[in-house]
Amino acid sequence: MRYTKDRFCSLGILAAILWAAIPDPLLAKGSADPGLVAASVARWLEQGHYTRQKLDEEMSRKFLQTYLTSLDYNKLYFTAEDVAEFQTQYGDTLGAAVLRGEVEPARKIFARFKQRVTDRAAKNKVLIDKDYSFDSDRTAELNRQDAAWPANIEEADMIWSRRIEADLLKEELAEVHIRPPKEAVARRYDRVLRYVDEMEDEDVVKVFLSALAQTYDPHSEYFTPSDLENFQIAMRLSLVGVGAVLTSEDGYAKVREVVPGGPADRDGRLTVSDRIAAVAQGDEDFEDVVDMKLDKVVEKIRGKKNTVVRLLVIPGDATDPSKREIIEIRRDEVKLKDQQAKAEVLDFDLEGEKTRIGWITLPSFYADMDNKGIFRDKSKDKSTTTDVLALLTRLKSEAIEGLVIDLRRDGGGSLEEAINLTGLFIPNGPVVQAKDSNGNISVSKDSNPDVAYAGPLIVLVNRLSASASEIFAAALQDYGRAVIVGDERTFGKGTVQTVLDLSRYMPSFSLGSADAGALKLTIQKFYRVQGGSTQLNGVESNIVLPSLTDNVEIGEGSLKHRLAYDEVAPVDILKSSLATSHFLDDLKSRSSERMAANPEFIYTIGEMQRIRKKINSNLISLNENQRQQELDEENTRKEQLDKERETRGPAFGVTAYELTLDDLASPKLRAVAFDRKPTRDALSEVLVEEGDEEEKKAQPDPIRNETLRIMQDMIELNRQTKTASLLPEDSHSNRQK
Repeated sequence: MRYTKDRFCSLGILAAILWAAIPDPLLAKGSADPGLVAASVARWLEQGHYTRQKLDEEMSRKFLQTYLTSLDYNKLYFTAEDVAEFQTQYGDTLGAAVLRGEVEPARKIFARFKQRVTDRAAKNKVLIDKDYSFDSDRTAELNRQDAAWPANIEEADMIWSRRIEADLLKEELAEVHIRPPKEAVARRYDRVLRYVDEMEDEDVVKVFLSALAQTYDPHSEYFTPSDLENFQIAMRLSLVGVGAVLTSEDGYAKVREVVPGGPADRDGRLTVSDRIAAVAQGDEDFEDVVDMKLDKVVEKIRGKKNTVVRLLVIPGDATDPSKREIIEIRRDEVKLKDQQAKAEVLDFDLEGEKTRIGWITLPSFYADMDNKGIFRDKSKDKSTTTDVLALLTRLKSEAIEGLVIDLRRDGGGSLEEAINLTGLFIPNGPVVQAKDSNGNISVSKDSNPDVAYAGPLIVLVNRLSASASEIFAAALQDYGRAVIVGDERTFGKGTVQTVLDLSRYMPSFSLGSADAGALKLTIQKFYRVQGGSTQLNGVESNIVLPSLTDNVEIGEGSLKHRLAYDEVAPVDILKSSLATSHFLDDLKSRSSERMAANPEFIYTIGEMQRIRKKINSNLISLNENQRQQELDEENTRKEQLDKERETRGPAFGVTAYELTLDDLASPKLRAVAFDRKPTRDALSEVLVEEGDEEEKKAQPDPIRNETLRIMQDMIELNRQTKTASLLPEDSHSNRQK
């Protein structure tokens, strides 16, 4: 089975998922020989990875750097002198050593790291106890992942003095205080020391092998037996927790993905790139989790069904790390029904032109893996394609004039469903190409000649649309069948992974081989029918709309060791008769004019510029007055926007009707509010304080609104094109543009 979706991509030590692990009695609890496991992982990477890259001297040097940054991600503990010493000892030979089953280099490097952390903890206590006025013109680096290692201990001391000052000021300015600033920062670095002290040999080897796998690409990964349990549980959808995938980055547990249909998704407040600063159980006090081991953070967020966890979150779009928000979520299981496709019928009137649009929201590309094989019951088929076809049939009976398929935040899923769903909108033909490590290219085709919908079509995407979503969007774009609208590009994950149970490939005589873990290995790369890969570049939108998710920090391009973009030969396809290229310039021009005058987009563009400027500068002021002024200005901008929204009212009148798979036979559509907030459970609503009107307000979705206007333009221009095509040849010069 091939999965295009990668829920477990790591950016630090190892990604983890927030649901309770159900013990699997089939997994032995022995202790595999780390040398044999390391050699097995290394051989599989050399022989089975898509690149077939040998662990030569160049890869050894790259592997060493990956391991060092896995331990010291912000380059704060090791010095350039340490790194030079390691390079001399292991730089050219580390790969060969692992192939021989030697893991002693991992232990020796970790021993140095442990010593550096111990020494630094003592110095940090002195720095934290100092008195700070926070009135200087000094600055501190926000992120040191791309910085050089400190030249020596003296330079490291200088970097740390500013970092501690920045940490204390951040706590001083924080809107929510867990404990006094000095105590909060002291506890944080005490925890780092305790975490390192508690690391056992198997933990060190785990970090080492994870670094080895991710030296090849960010989606290859070593799983310990417990990690493999979590992966298997995820694939079975036996999930209990808040429904979010975390990764360790810059000392924070960072939201990598919000699982469709999970509690966090239903609540609607936790978003990708949010960083978790503290966790509280129910009404208990918050516990700081910055610089805490990711597995420990996950344990604190896990819990029994129907219990409450509170997260103290630094929003992903915050330009100042002192910004904090509290999000309360009731732990629950991910419900398949909440992952299913759903639709709306939208009636609106713009400048006297009445239009009815169908809108299908697709959280993921799902398929019922249990209902397959000889005894398959077709009446119980549950898949993206069958569900969308059912919704589409009803939408067409409601006389829609255009269709939008919303793939924002759709992280992918079943490759088969991406192909089948594409087939609803094109005649039979190629959909996607794949190349394996031997250079062999296979073409996956839609074999169904029927087209379920032939009218105007928009596919709405953002940077979080990944994998299977990108295959679907790319195929419709290449066929000229749909206009792609949204962020500048999609995520850019164009690779396929398989999971190898290492115990099956270990020598039969080895002790504890059943406890060897697994390797998630990249084995193929996807290509569009026109030849370009979806890897790295993703799918570029035909019409780009300003969005806070359109951030270089989101997507394949932000990951270390990502595979490059390349191309293969295109395959022949039959372009759609509804090709939109001849009036695409008109659509862009009209949309640009509207966006230039739209206050929501003007605000978004301003925020995007501020965020990018902060990321590019990578510096933060250590002057309290300056920082407070910046925070006040940000709050003022948001308050002004809210006042403007109240003054101008809704963008335009839309009558919305919701359509779910349970409603298909209902003779009457169910009316709903167009700008309604995401549905929250009863608990979340109770936790909103009385009088907190801000929390209850529906937030406008300018991207949704503009997409509807683009669709109306498409319908109008398509009508004009059809009318013009019926005119006598000498009248072509009078066609409306």
